[in-house]
Amino acid sequence: MNFEETLAQRTKEAQAVLESFLPRQEGYAKTVLEAMHYSVLAGGKRLRPVLMAEVFSLFGGQGDVIRPFMAALEMIHNYSLVHDDLPAMDNDEYRRGRKTTWRVYGEGMAVLAGDGLLNYAYETACSAFGMLESKSGSECAAQYRAVAKALAILTRKAGVYGMVGGQCADLAAEESSPEDVTEEMLLFIHRNKTAALMESAMMIGAVLAGASEAEIAQMEHVAENIGLAFQIRDDILDVTGQQEVLGKPVGSDEKNHKVTYVSLNGLDRAREEVDRLTREALDTLRGLDRRSPFLEELLQRLVYRDK
Repeated sequence: MNFEETLAQRTKEAQAVLESFLPRQEGYAKTVLEAMHYSVLAGGKRLRPVLMAEVFSLFGGQGDVIRPFMAALEMIHNYSLVHDDLPAMDNDEYRRGRKTTWRVYGEGMAVLAGDGLLNYAYETACSAFGMLESKSGSECAAQYRAVAKALAILTRKAGVYGMVGGQCADLAAEESSPEDVTEEMLLFIHRNKTAALMESAMMIGAVLAGASEAEIAQMEHVAENIGLAFQIRDDILDVTGQQEVLGKPVGSDEKNHKVTYVSLNGLDRAREEVDRLTREALDTLRGLDRRSPFLEELLQRLVYRDK
């Protein structure tokens, strides 16, 4: 299969994993369960579970223990979108071509749907303990330690020292004067709001496959670089992209007086930084004693996209 066919197959597999872990829509809590389904199944590239599964395979991982974590991370990603769309946050009425959760179910139910997805994500991830093979001695202990470590990564990268912390800084930046938003603050936002969940995906894949501490750290570094490059590329596209391709208005950052990497450093330096970050990430991957051409191509396409 070529890259496009492989990606389509991996995405289809990730979608099936996600759907297999969603709760039934029944009982007195049926409305919030329906809202959760509506939110999660609104489409999307399923990038994070695809990354997690690919890194798991890269380091020789086997079995189904990765599946609950694939589903859990996608639930967390989608809960963040539900809350981002709320009137108190970005006040968006449409996402991926259809009405956002709060526009369909109301603000209160959308808050509960996001809360439900976040909590059910952790419940789903914890089910991995029950999937461990019955083994004795050190091998059994190692399996349990790996799942516990994966849970710790998932919770931290999604929380105040990860995505939530990045969202907090992003809100603060929007309420600040443009001259008060520094490059350090902007990179903190990108590193946590965007890169943290990518880091979670790649680190968990490595942890559950039994990778070494050095290899896990390398995956964190790769994901951080790609996450930063992705966001800087987003800033570039807002200036140079075409609305017909992007599917959204261009020039919105300047119109809204939003501080971006481009507004701080200019287009040329922004492009140079995207290249540097991506090259460094790929060099790290290629420095391993194992290769995944699909993963390398996926990360490059993620950064050098037109929309």
